[in-house]
Amino acid sequence: MVTNTSGKKKTAVARATVSDGDGRIRIDSRPVELVDPELAKLKMLEPFRIAEDELRENVDIEISVEGGGVMGQADAARTAIARGLVQHTNDAELRDAYMAFDRSLLVNDVRQSEPKKWGGPGARARYQKSYR
Repeated sequence: MVTNTSGKKKTAVARATVSDGDGRIRIDSRPVELVDPELAKLKMLEPFRIAEDELRENVDIEISVEGGGVMGQADAARTAIARGLVQHTNDAELRDAYMAFDRSLLVNDVRQSEPKKWGGPGARARYQKSYR
């Protein structure tokens, strides 16, 4: 059985394909062990820390990520992996465990940075005003 899922964070979009296999996880055609920085790799593999280790050994996951920065892509891949595992195994206990740990494992984070506006250096901040 093959399951296709996706995850988003800011402008990063990750698409994951989960299939029966022997534990290979590839991100943009590279093994997950080669992902840098280390923190991004740990974030991507978080769904496997909550699930049992046997689950990782029984599935192959192929992920393609585009847009955003390194950590945004890691968050998007993390969501795509967790959703794919829940759909592939059809396990309600696993879904509940993910929701109890962190809701963003299964639900996209819709927050975006606000666009800059006139009259200031950022979205909300204004330039200082001098009276003398």
